[in-house]
Amino acid sequence: MKTPLIEKIDFYYNEQGLMVLTAKFHLDRGRCCGNGCKHCPYDYENVPENKKAQLLTEREQNQNER
Repeated sequence: MKTPLIEKIDFYYNEQGLMVLTAKFHLDRGRCCGNGCKHCPYDYENVPENKKAQLLTEREQNQNER
């Protein structure tokens, strides 16, 4: 039996009202799903290479802006 997701721990809603899964959720799952999730703790290892490079660059740029 799966445990229910908990808002603000496993996910949150962004400004557009879309559900965004947290890094904790992904770590609990145990693998990269390959969808290019915003909080992927696996450095997008299962995302196709061209999209993966783009996502990693965007993540680095966002971290440098903070």
